[in-house]
Amino acid sequence: MPSLKDIRKRISSVKNTQKITRALKLVSAAKLSRSQREMSRLKPYAEKQEALIRDLVAEVGGEASPLFQTRLEVKEIAVLLITSDRGMCGGFNSSILKHFRKFVDEKTKTGAKVKTWALGKRANQFVTKQGYELGENLGEVLRADLMSDVADLASQFTEQFLNGGFDEVYIISNRFINAITQNPKTHSLLPITPPQEVEVSTTERIYEPDQETLLNFILPRALDTQIRQAILESVTGEHAARMNAMNNATDNASDMINTLTLDLNRARQAAITAELMEIISGAEALK
Repeated sequence: MPSLKDIRKRISSVKNTQKITRALKLVSAAKLSRSQREMSRLKPYAEKQEALIRDLVAEVGGEASPLFQTRLEVKEIAVLLITSDRGMCGGFNSSILKHFRKFVDEKTKTGAKVKTWALGKRANQFVTKQGYELGENLGEVLRADLMSDVADLASQFTEQFLNGGFDEVYIISNRFINAITQNPKTHSLLPITPPQEVEVSTTERIYEPDQETLLNFILPRALDTQIRQAILESVTGEHAARMNAMNNATDNASDMINTLTLDLNRARQAAITAELMEIISGAEALK
């Protein structure tokens, strides 16, 4: 049985760990709130952009842009894989990496070649370690307020798709559902899927320039918006997952402290009982 000194040291260690997990929980909660505000700011813009594309497609049709065109044979696939940079966020990274592995296996069976753009340290480590083909290491996950490189990334994917370098482009990331749930999802970026339900507006509009030119202008920017949304949702989901993980760790530390305190009391009582027995035995021996 551990000594009283050992149990006290362990209780002290667990309490120090609990302070860290509680602080990380509060930090993640603050970051989660900020990321959710960024998501809410981007959402109206994305919705208006989607509505404009829907109206333009209704005017000129889905064949107006080469970004709508699907390839008869898919040989080259690009994937933007988004994970976190750090751990301590539960199963956030493991679930998306498992989803990515399954996706690559399915596409490889069809004869397609998959090249990965890794955003996040965990993504780069996984792709490199598992031997998947790495298109580019994009470094750390871009913060919600520092995403100037997203436009360049969207332009790169668009140019490669139009030049025949890629037949399909996907985003694999965790999508934020709520503070408890983050689901891994595969989103098709290119070719763009034309709106299925297109209603011709009865309102007469005057376009300058013409509809087709405007559509080809706005579609690459819509890809930029989709990548931004995926990054924002992944970052928000990471903060939510870390907040929940640290909350669970804090609760587990409390349970462990209670258990260790009970063990300490039992050990102390046993020590007192042993001392009393020695005193009584000594007194009896002197009689």
